Amino acid sequence: MAKISKIKRYRCADCGTISLTWTGRCQTCGAWGTLYEEEEGASGSPKAQAKKLSLSEVGEVRRFSSKITELDRVLGGGWVEGAVVLLSGEPGVGKSTLLLQSAIAMAEEGKKVLYVSGEESASQVASRAKRLGAEDGSLFLLCTDDIDEALSAAEDVEFLFVDSVQTMRDKNESGWPGSPLQVRLTAQRCIELAKSRAIPCVLVGHITKSGQIAGPKLLEHMVDVVMYFGGDRSSRYRMLSAEKNRFANADEVGIFEMTERGLVPVFDPGRMFWNETSLKEAGVAMGVVLEGSRPLVAEFQALASSTPFMYPRRTSRGIDLNKLHLLLAVLEKRAGLISKNCDVYVNVVGGLTTKDPGADLAICMSIASTLLDRPLPKECCFVGEVGLAGEVRPVARTALRIKEAERMGFEKIAVSRYEKCERSGKIRQIEVESLIEAVRMMFP
Repeated sequence: MAKISKIKRYRCADCGTISLTWTGRCQTCGAWGTLYEEEEGASGSPKAQAKKLSLSEVGEVRRFSSKITELDRVLGGGWVEGAVVLLSGEPGVGKSTLLLQSAIAMAEEGKKVLYVSGEESASQVASRAKRLGAEDGSLFLLCTDDIDEALSAAEDVEFLFVDSVQTMRDKNESGWPGSPLQVRLTAQRCIELAKSRAIPCVLVGHITKSGQIAGPKLLEHMVDVVMYFGGDRSSRYRMLSAEKNRFANADEVGIFEMTERGLVPVFDPGRMFWNETSLKEAGVAMGVVLEGSRPLVAEFQALASSTPFMYPRRTSRGIDLNKLHLLLAVLEKRAGLISKNCDVYVNVVGGLTTKDPGADLAICMSIASTLLDRPLPKECCFVGEVGLAGEVRPVARTALRIKEAERMGFEKIAVSRYEKCERSGKIRQIEVESLIEAVRMMFP
C-alpha cells in the first residue's frame, strides 16, 4: 500500500485560494481572518481514465413546474431535477413569500415539499402560509438552524427549500452562522443532497449593503442558478432576474405585483413604467427597452436646473451613473448642449432599472428636452444606442420593440438609419443617423 502523507495547508473561505502558510490576511482577495486549516492526503491513487463523450447517453433535463408562470419563465420552464438555486434580494422584498407560494402550490399538487426556516418560528411561517391560502397539512415545515437536522428531515422529500443559507450552521465545524466557512459548508451539504437524490433545492441568500450576496463568492459558483429578486420598495411591482442559469437563458425577467394575497404575476407589463398623463412638460421622453425577451415601454424623465456651485450634481435612478456622465459628455461635444453649469437628474419611472443600450437615445432626448426647455411630442418614442462619436447605432430586436410601441398606441418611433427591419403596421419610423440630427429633428 502506498504511504499516505498528510500535508497541512490553509484555504481562504472567501475566495478559495490555497496557501501553505497561515497569514492573517488572504494575499489574493485581501480578506482578514478567512484562512482556515485543512489537511490534504497525498497518495499514489490510481489515475482517472477519460472517456469519449457520448451524446446519445445524455437524457433530457427533467423539469417540474413551480406553479408560478413568471418564476417558470426565469427558470426556463420550471425547477430542474437535482439543480440547486440561489435566490437573493433586499430584506423585505418578498423572497420568502415567493418561495412559500411555490412550495404551497406544489404541495397541493401532491408533491412532498419541505420548507426549512432558520429565521422565523413555525407560527410566523404558518401565519404567512394561511394568508397565502395554504390548505391545512399540505406542507412540511421545519424551523431549525442545524443543517444536520434539516438534511435528515429531507431524506424522503421531493423538494427542499432552505430559508436562508446564512442562518444554517454545521455544528461539527467552528464559526458562527453566516461566516464564510459556515455558508460554504452548509451550501455544499445541500448541493450533495440535491445531486445524490436528484431533487431540486432552493437556497435563500442574504445580500450585503453593497448589493452583493453575503458569504464567499464561491457560493455563486457552486450553485446551478443564481436569481435576484428586487424592486423599488415604494412600488408594488417586483422583478425577478437570473444572473446565472446552467439550464436555460439567463436573460429572462419575471414581473410580479405585491398584493395582500401575495405576489401576483403581471402578464402584460406594457403600461407599468410610463404615465399616460395629459401634462406636456419638458424633459420627458419615451423609450422601448428590452428585458430578456420582453419589450417594455419606459418613461425617462430628466431635470436640469442651474447651480451656484463649482461642481454640478449628477443623480440617476434606474440607469448607471457612469452612463449618465458619458451621455452628457456626448451631448455637449457632439450636439452642442452644454450642461456643465446645471445639476442634472435622470429618473426611470416606475422603479425600473435598465442596462439596455437601446435606451441611450431616449435618455439623451429627455436631457436635451430639459436643457432646451421644450417638450417632446407625446406620440413619439425613441430606440437606439448612442456612440461616443454621436452616432445612433442599431440595437437588438428592433422589430419587436417597434411592434410593442405600435401596440401601446405610439404613432412615430425614432430608430437608427442603419436598422435593417421591414416597415410594417401603421407606426411611422423616423430614421436618424446621429444624435445632432435627432435633436434638430425634434426641436427645429
